[in-house]
Amino acid sequence: MEVTGFFTAIIIGLIIGALGRLVVPGKQTIPIWLTLLIGVVAAILGTLVAAAVGVDDTAGVDWIELIIQVVFAAIGVVIAAGAYGRRRTH
Repeated sequence: MEVTGFFTAIIIGLIIGALGRLVVPGKQTIPIWLTLLIGVVAAILGTLVAAAVGVDDTAGVDWIELIIQVVFAAIGVVIAAGAYGRRRTH
């Protein structure tokens, strides 16, 4: 991953975190900063996975890479909401 790709993944990750949260049904009890952090991590992981699979550089919008990133963000939000919710109730 190039340096510009890394910074782009961070910026896109802020949006990806919000999309991941929207995809997950129900109310999530995690703070917005955690959602954004999950989005950044999901964007970086999604970019790495897309590069490994060979779909990171396509003509136009990289829809497959974007879908991979949103899926990672949704999984991260579900895991964090479960862990954060259990921690807050005890």
